Amino acid sequence: MKALHSILLLFTLLAAVAANAQDCSKGALLYSNTLAAPQDTTGWKMEGHGQLVFADGWMHMQSANEAGHHVLWCPQDFPENFIAEWEVQNHHPEAGLCIVFFSAKGLNGEDILSETLPVRNGVFKQYTKGAINNYHISYYADGENQPERGTANLRKNKGFHKVQAGEAGLPINSTAVHQVRLTKHQGHITLFIDDRKIIDWTDDGQKYGDVLGSGKIGFRQMKWTHFAYRNFQVWEAVPEP
Repeated sequence: MKALHSILLLFTLLAAVAANAQDCSKGALLYSNTLAAPQDTTGWKMEGHGQLVFADGWMHMQSANEAGHHVLWCPQDFPENFIAEWEVQNHHPEAGLCIVFFSAKGLNGEDILSETLPVRNGVFKQYTKGAINNYHISYYADGENQPERGTANLRKNKGFHKVQAGEAGLPINSTAVHQVRLTKHQGHITLFIDDRKIIDWTDDGQKYGDVLGSGKIGFRQMKWTHFAYRNFQVWEAVPEP
């Protein structure tokens, strides 16, 4: 009887994971920003030694003289179910690393930009083992400390838990324009580069704690990186029939 109960529980969990893993379509548009000019980032928060320069309809982000790693937060909170898209272009193909944080909140549900949280300055452990929860995906990986790693990793924080080593992310040394699409529906997370899926994982809400819900989205770069960003948009994620 105990074995039968365990089997039934397993099937229930698998069914719940499958339900959360269904494909989603774009619902209502929640946020749209071309990132083309300084006024487009009013209210955005830079942490660390990053600087923004705007040219030809793009937001360029880098660290002057490679002074330090940095994170740029969009000020808007997004729901637990969303589809986010943005375009990127590498302007320093010699080395770099790009990460997207999402579902980011304080450990007690605080706004990620709350002054009650410890000050952050781009040092990675503040985002992965500090006072906040989030998921993050390294979708471009060619750092000077790990040259040509390539593989995109999905981690759940707090804890720096590597929950999936995905496919290769943005092509190493590519200077072409690429589109990134991140989808989160309940515990199901996917990330596409152009039309190529590189991450597909479902959080069961048990092994590493509860599924993370609403929160902010942020872009992180290591100090060697110079990427340009444009056309950041976020929609509700609506499950397909």
